[in-house]
Amino acid sequence: MKAFIQQALPDDLILTAASDVAIRQHLTLVALGKRPADLAIRVGRLLAVHSRTWLDDQEIVISGRRIAWVGPAGTYRGEVRGRVEYPHLSAVPGFGEVHKHIESTYLTPEYEAALVIRHGNTWTCEASHEFANVNGAKNAEFWRKAREAGSPLKIFLQPGSAVPPTAYESSGGHYGYEEQSRFLREDITATGLDEVMDWPAVWDPANPSYQRIWGMIEATIEQRGVVEGHGSGLRERHEIAGFAAAGLSSDHEVWEAQEVLDKLACGLFVEMRYFCFTKVLPTLIEQLKDWSNVAFTTDDRSASDTLRLGATDHNARAAMALGLAPEIAIQCVTLHPARHMRIDAWVGSIAPGRFADIVLLDDVSTLHIAAVYADGKLAAEAGKYVGPLPKIAWPGWATDTIRIDRSMTADDFRIAAAPGRETMQAVVIRPFHWNADFMTYELPVADGAVLRDTSRGITKFAIVDRYHGDAKTASMFWLGCGPKTERVAVACSVAHDSHNIWAVGSCDEAMAMAVNHLRETGGGYALVRDGVVVANVSFEIGGLMTARPAEVLDAEMQAFYEVANEIEWMYEPSAESLWQPGFPEFLKFATLTCSPWRWVLVAPCELAPQGFVNVQTGETHPVVW
Repeated sequence: MKAFIQQALPDDLILTAASDVAIRQHLTLVALGKRPADLAIRVGRLLAVHSRTWLDDQEIVISGRRIAWVGPAGTYRGEVRGRVEYPHLSAVPGFGEVHKHIESTYLTPEYEAALVIRHGNTWTCEASHEFANVNGAKNAEFWRKAREAGSPLKIFLQPGSAVPPTAYESSGGHYGYEEQSRFLREDITATGLDEVMDWPAVWDPANPSYQRIWGMIEATIEQRGVVEGHGSGLRERHEIAGFAAAGLSSDHEVWEAQEVLDKLACGLFVEMRYFCFTKVLPTLIEQLKDWSNVAFTTDDRSASDTLRLGATDHNARAAMALGLAPEIAIQCVTLHPARHMRIDAWVGSIAPGRFADIVLLDDVSTLHIAAVYADGKLAAEAGKYVGPLPKIAWPGWATDTIRIDRSMTADDFRIAAAPGRETMQAVVIRPFHWNADFMTYELPVADGAVLRDTSRGITKFAIVDRYHGDAKTASMFWLGCGPKTERVAVACSVAHDSHNIWAVGSCDEAMAMAVNHLRETGGGYALVRDGVVVANVSFEIGGLMTARPAEVLDAEMQAFYEVANEIEWMYEPSAESLWQPGFPEFLKFATLTCSPWRWVLVAPCELAPQGFVNVQTGETHPVVW
């Protein structure tokens, strides 16, 4: 036994079944007091989330990165090498994200950790179809790198069902049965299948993505993984029932109280975003008796917004402000999401065997964080991150992701008119165009090209394929977005979820210049005015993220907004609520192709040669005629 005790334990930064078993064998002996522990943290009280009760004067005994023992202070019978005491603080588990796209912060994982751990967020289920669409083959390796380098943020991978999002798109990744099966076999921290977004491909056997989607669902069920859902717009009871019957276990796209109650009644796990809290939570607080099938999620939140609002703590705090008991709010960002994702053996509670992730509160009623421990070490104190921040030399497969093998020109964005015509009919949509039909406008023709009409709020929007080298471009006309100021364009390489480049502008030459700038810099935002790139933001990793601190990125974003505010942007007040005057950053979401979207613009492909397609039916239509 003595020789065994002296053996070095395996590192649990990257978990395997073998390493986890070896660590648990060791923790068992520490819990029994037969091996020394590294640290004991004594707290004034501790929230036992499994029973939702507060326990006074507790001690948390830690070995390595894990908890070995929890109980009344002074009763642990083993040896402890170090002790710290927080008699006036309350301990709760490290907060988690049940569904988040870290890419939407615009930060790489190591800088995401430095941003969110100070807010108590110590683990994240990465809904991974963003970087996966950029480089699907390297996706799992990408998400391991920060943890391997010592970052204390635990990232549980959810391989993406939306790779690519629909059969009408082609990106830098393609996942089906074989890929999903391999993910789940090779990584015990892969939780299952990321949000199944292509609802028509689930219920319609004639849909060209039917076999691929169901192959991924089958691979997930085989490995007893969790199949996550995306039920945007599904509110009729038969549709909800079909959604649940398909094995889609959750939905984070809820907006109405009755919708939440109906989905809970059909057995769905509801992951509520902050946007719906004021409409939903008062009714739930009044009617819901059991909250165990509810969690709070961030989903998409930029680093700038996190600096301003907070991370997971903001979600819990907002729920508490509407009257939810603090203990339930804490369960909704700890135990409930961990149980749903079947990772509660590692995170979600302050209990033996779990990672020693502990949030210390000096005021439970306001969820005010005094300090955070992650992996058994102090990681944040007084609102500042004090944990490790590894420097990662990101390889070329993460930095060289804009494959456009030629310089773009104005002709790439030109929409040709039929010979001899003075006007043409044009299909027009607006951002977040969920209507069953597109709009039709008559537009002028000059020099053989169909023109914009900014007097009616109509500008040109384009998607440029950034994956296959030939930069195939789909252009059409959109209503009420983009610049009204002449000779202006903006382009961006963040375009959920395929992440081809989108560009919108009052001038074809400016659109070409903006896209060429992204081609040269590796991605981000580029704003062109009067033949000059007047502002840009660098997302040099995958064209989606930057390997810089949140504060540095935010300063660059604010400088970009300052220049953008000198431009007149078109605005359509009757549109969806995300639509606001000013620089249209929301256009990064207006390229989505999942339900309830219908008519959308994608990069040209065999099924949609002009890029304009109804993703629910597969119908196509010329952009002008």
